[in-house]
Amino acid sequence: MSRPELTRRSLLIGTLGVAAAGALSACSSGGGATTPAATGGGAAGIDWTKKGPITYVQGKDTSGYVQPTIDKWNKDHPNEKVTLIELSDKADEQQQKMIDNFNTNGSAGYDVLSVDVVWTAQFAANGMIVELPAAQFPTTGYLKPAVDACTYFNKLYCFPSTSDGAMLYYRKDLLDAAGVTAPPKTWDEMITIGRKIQATNPGINIMGGQFQKYEGLTCNFAEWLNGGGGEFLDANGKPTVNTDAAAKGVQAMADAFKDGVIPAEASTWSEEPSRQAFQDGKLIFLRQWPYVYSLAQKTDGSSKVNGKFAVALLPGATGTGVSTLGGHNMAITKTAKNPGTCKDFILWWCGPQMQKENLLASSQAPTYEALYADPELVAKFPYLPVLKESIATAKARPKAVRYSDVTLAIQDTAYGIVKTPTTDVKAALAGLQTKLETLTK
Repeated sequence: MSRPELTRRSLLIGTLGVAAAGALSACSSGGGATTPAATGGGAAGIDWTKKGPITYVQGKDTSGYVQPTIDKWNKDHPNEKVTLIELSDKADEQQQKMIDNFNTNGSAGYDVLSVDVVWTAQFAANGMIVELPAAQFPTTGYLKPAVDACTYFNKLYCFPSTSDGAMLYYRKDLLDAAGVTAPPKTWDEMITIGRKIQATNPGINIMGGQFQKYEGLTCNFAEWLNGGGGEFLDANGKPTVNTDAAAKGVQAMADAFKDGVIPAEASTWSEEPSRQAFQDGKLIFLRQWPYVYSLAQKTDGSSKVNGKFAVALLPGATGTGVSTLGGHNMAITKTAKNPGTCKDFILWWCGPQMQKENLLASSQAPTYEALYADPELVAKFPYLPVLKESIATAKARPKAVRYSDVTLAIQDTAYGIVKTPTTDVKAALAGLQTKLETLTK
């Protein structure tokens, strides 16, 4: 029997629910063949002493940090050289390439994968990556939410590499000029402050985020839904989006678009366009990831807000809001020929020293907790205490095996509201509830 095709839509035709496992099956290229339930790659039988050359597969390196770092490893490990394979800079395309390689080659040629935090369940359930035994991969000292994102059915399948928590970037100079002494903790406070600043700064918009129809929209939509007190899934993995709490947060997002608090053009923004809008001085507030900090502080003329902004926790309906957990982890494919080198490379790359160097070079959030209190790092990156709290209270996106379909359903609903903010939010969430019930059976 040929391997079933794991396409964007069919990767997770069968599901393993959050609470209990169900049968996994997918359509093959022949049309209709199925395979027994996938249970992930086991740790038994892996020879962790086997070493030699490996490949490391990740999205396009926009930081310029990755290859020079690999060069350091290769210099010290001439018999265990790592070859970097760069994929697209878009997460969806990275994921699809990894799936296509698994379908075609059983992942041969790919040894260590950089895995988005939302791919763990998919890749583990379908046997694309192997379980990492605790004895070989100790996680003591790493942020708990980052470690949790590496687990599937309480087993470790990835190792925490970088984390991410969203923060509220704000124009401190404008708040100071308006006599505002602290950043907003609620959406209403943010709007009130924004209107006050707009009165003396015509043409500036109040808030921006990432509302283009892609994974970033799922993250932003989740923060409004969670910020109002809603949840996508309950403790048993059952969808719970059709609630008053969820509607409260989503209605606040719809109203922000309807009232012009968030400009209509934000429906076309992903990370980079929204960053540019803030750096060009067009926004008072911006929901963004920590990588923006060092770019917005540049003094080469690329940023009009260097020295003029600060960061805070996201606002919510009645108090501090909730970030969506982001980040990437490192996993080992089941076809890796030299798992010992894979292990050593992962532990080296994700160790405290290399994470510190990564933060200094690229502003990527570390997963090693002690780094958030490192005096040198805090002096250079004053946002670290805020970021740590953002990550500590962040919520993961739905931990569903059919996540590709789940996020597309969320994006369909969210984008409909973004483009038509007069949409009946309760009816839209009722429709999403029905879709998620089908996708999480």
